[in-house]
Amino acid sequence: MKAQLLYWHKARIQDRYLVELAIHELGDPVRYPEGVKYGLVCLDLHTGKRVLLDNHHPKGPHVHLDDVEMNYEFRDVPTLIKDFESLVFEHLEIKL
Repeated sequence: MKAQLLYWHKARIQDRYLVELAIHELGDPVRYPEGVKYGLVCLDLHTGKRVLLDNHHPKGPHVHLDDVEMNYEFRDVPTLIKDFESLVFEHLEIKL
């Protein structure tokens, strides 16, 4: 099955933050058991600080806060987006 785009959004906020969310539905249960491939990023263009949630193979779901990487427990797409917004607010102090 070819990847099907579920959600995509790209924006520049306050001429300082670059935000991009891309979520694709996949039919590859071996490499992507969650059924989706995603990359959600918020980058502070002034400081270089970043929040990134992604699940590329072979690492699976994980979070990057600047240079720190930690596991992430994927539940569903709405929770993923809420978690991303919370991390951006906590780490970069900006409300999406």
